[in-house]
Amino acid sequence: MSLNIEVRVGKKYAIYLPKSVVEVAGIKEGDRLLLRASKNKIVLEKIEDPLELAISGEKFASIKPEEIEGISLEEQKKYTESPP
Repeated sequence: MSLNIEVRVGKKYAIYLPKSVVEVAGIKEGDRLLLRASKNKIVLEKIEDPLELAISGEKFASIKPEEIEGISLEEQKKYTESPP
């Protein structure tokens, strides 16, 4: 969903985000935003929390415990074998 709303710049150049904009963008109090500015354009972009993404984000890869164990053993072998 896209939304265009006119807002005014207040004292000390403050801009308050309307509730409808915050809801569409999925912004909540305490979120971090990235602000980009150029000549006559300002863009705000929500910075996703990496931990929240890891827990609730879309999963796109999987690995079995046996594969993890195999990789771990290979890496350990590199560090425990004496150099030739």
